[in-house]
Amino acid sequence: MIPVIAIIGRPNTGKSTLFNRLVGSRVAIISKVAGTTRDRIYQFGEINEYKVLFVDTGGMQYGEKDNIESAVHDQAQLAIKEADVIVFVVDGSSPATSDDFAVADILRKSGKNVILALNKSDSGKFSENFPEYYKFGFDEPVQLSAIHSAGIDDLEEKIIKIFKSKKIVPIAQTAKTDAQINIAILGRPNVGKSSLVNALLGEKRAIVSEIPGTTRDSLDTQIQYNNQTYNLIDTAGIRRAGKRKYFMEKLSVLRGLKALERSDIAVLVIDGSQKVSHQDCNIAGEIISEKKGLILAVNKIDLFESEDEEEKYLRSMKSSFDFLAWAPVIFISAKTCRNIRQIFDLASRIYAERRKQIPQKELEEFLMDIILEHPSGIMRRKPFESAKQTNTDPPEITIITRDPDKFNFSYRRYIENSIRKKYMFTGTAIRIIFKKTS
Repeated sequence: MIPVIAIIGRPNTGKSTLFNRLVGSRVAIISKVAGTTRDRIYQFGEINEYKVLFVDTGGMQYGEKDNIESAVHDQAQLAIKEADVIVFVVDGSSPATSDDFAVADILRKSGKNVILALNKSDSGKFSENFPEYYKFGFDEPVQLSAIHSAGIDDLEEKIIKIFKSKKIVPIAQTAKTDAQINIAILGRPNVGKSSLVNALLGEKRAIVSEIPGTTRDSLDTQIQYNNQTYNLIDTAGIRRAGKRKYFMEKLSVLRGLKALERSDIAVLVIDGSQKVSHQDCNIAGEIISEKKGLILAVNKIDLFESEDEEEKYLRSMKSSFDFLAWAPVIFISAKTCRNIRQIFDLASRIYAERRKQIPQKELEEFLMDIILEHPSGIMRRKPFESAKQTNTDPPEITIITRDPDKFNFSYRRYIENSIRKKYMFTGTAIRIIFKKTS
């Protein structure tokens, strides 16, 4: 069993800063704006010999709530339910608030192992506020400053003590028999990305709302399907630069693009109730520039009145995405779960295609044949010196020639299309490099 550590507290106490310290990287967005973290953010990490799953949560607060605040509260409650250890983070630089006491009451009733973490111990007011937090009724609190890494060792020591008391045995770090396939779920705001993730997981792991921009951080969640591990990366909706009005939204978009960097395959979710937009094409362009695998998923087909609409939409889509003829298209409904499992099947196929290797001799003979078939002014006794596949994931082919400029844009497209026709490389961008003979 991999133990789960949930970080809980009211807004703006430093939960995400502590999460990042424990994980060892800037996974959660940090901001002085209360309520920055909305969903549960999951990240594997290590504490000594233990592999653990850290969970960051949105701030719990009480009183009158709007729809989003209520959902944030529900997400934190789910994290409490999942956790083996709860780190209750409070702001030691200020007196305890009614929200702090309300959260403490919930945690006491949960029956979970709770560690009280008094953050911001470097504050001048810390010592006078310290005694007040004993009223929560937990064991001796840990004093720390997450932003300066002070007290982290003491916190980890307490966590390990709980693991041992619960007889949680460290899991040996061994090589995975099956590689994890990282799938980034991308798209404009409000196209159904989080709904799709929830449908694939079979639970409400990400907050779903009709308000555009609900998901701010990228969320990683692992799932097993047909003996294969998939890591689903749900991301904030990506808007055009001119519409990124607020700093947090801009930062979330950056995180979405960074999520693309660490993915193997991107699922571009498109709203089937609307025409393909310029922003859909822009996001597709980002995916191509990163040379990732790509699945085009048209969502909300439960709104289609007939099967003919799918064919009509596909024709319109091909016109908009004429540069993505190699990308598979699936029509899905996150609401009814129709066709959603095809995403896993396609992802596995694309993952294999990205690792396909063409023998050098076979590749050179094939290239010679297609050039002889359409010489287009570049033909000479030896149009290239050598050609070989120089990389996989993504596939990369390097052609050494005396005059790379003779291979103009159209002819390079012809070569790529010919390679795809023979070797497929379904669903993945490929890179063809022309180098001058040295």
